[in-house]
Amino acid sequence: MIQTLAVEGYRSLRALTVGLGNLTVVTGANGSGKTSVYRALRLLAEVARDGAVSSLAREGGMRSAVHAGRRTAGPVAVRLGVATEDLSYAIDLGLPQVGPFKLDPEIKSEVVWAGPVLRPSTVLTERTGSRVRTRDDDGAWTTVPLTVHPHESVMALLADPAATPDLFALREQARRWRFYDHLRTDTDSPARRPGVATYTPVLSPTGDDLAAALLTIQLTGDVDALQASVDVAFPGSRVLVEEDDGVCRVAMTQPGLRRALSAAELSDGTLTFLLLAAAAHATRPPDLLVLNEPESSLHPALMPAVAALVASAAERSQVLVVTHAGDLVRALRSADATTIDLVKDDGVTSVAGAGVLDGPAWNWPTR
Repeated sequence: MIQTLAVEGYRSLRALTVGLGNLTVVTGANGSGKTSVYRALRLLAEVARDGAVSSLAREGGMRSAVHAGRRTAGPVAVRLGVATEDLSYAIDLGLPQVGPFKLDPEIKSEVVWAGPVLRPSTVLTERTGSRVRTRDDDGAWTTVPLTVHPHESVMALLADPAATPDLFALREQARRWRFYDHLRTDTDSPARRPGVATYTPVLSPTGDDLAAALLTIQLTGDVDALQASVDVAFPGSRVLVEEDDGVCRVAMTQPGLRRALSAAELSDGTLTFLLLAAAAHATRPPDLLVLNEPESSLHPALMPAVAALVASAAERSQVLVVTHAGDLVRALRSADATTIDLVKDDGVTSVAGAGVLDGPAWNWPTR
């Protein structure tokens, strides 16, 4: 479980270190920095999973990602890190030098260490510039005979279960993180169409395979829990998934209607809830489930049902919810969620009411 998330120099997050619980809600007014927290964690996941930083280029490049407020002493950098009880990771991204990849950041340093707090004695893998060294079985440092490209993380080249088990374990952990952001429910959304009846233990980030994911839950998962969540949101309703010759279709029965409504006929809010339910009740629970603004298209009256769905997911996964819906925040607080209330002052995001020393212990590696 992620215990600490640390971000420095990214958009409005000049220096933010927060503790995460098994169920955490990040909230705040529009423009307070919630989306920056979500994007920072997603970027960190992409680096840890694939060793790539190309998503920063799609956001406009390193120069558009760095903190635009008042400069502090030190180099221009975006730093991202997570700490768990077993393994922790931090990466330092700097401005690109002369070359063709002007939107990609240069990786100045990466460190993997044991435990939640960085100390010289706990470092397992250390990358500075193009030089990488790791500890062998006896704890002695070994320099890796490989030059790492400035735009490429060590995760892309060195995560091996035998040679670098710490990198491999960290990468595999990040691959079990799931992010859901503004799932499509428009008329042309693939979630409204029949799908291929294939084993789908995890809903895709886009929700395109909703029918297959629900069919998998129906056949191999906890379908009773799924139906219970639907009943809480829409009393007396049930979700149906039928398979015929390799094609699966989603429908929903509702009290007072003589026939089930197909996915194409469901309201945006109803389809949104089914997408959230498919993610929350996935047959293969993620290590980390991140929901960005799950309240989209939903009536405020459904917030208690969404909170119950999220709390149910938190029994099997660590869950992080990013939202500005007050009704949802209050319902999640009732479910004992850790609440991070963000505010922005003079262009800098911080946790409301938190002092300089109130966050968890965190040390950044040096370049």
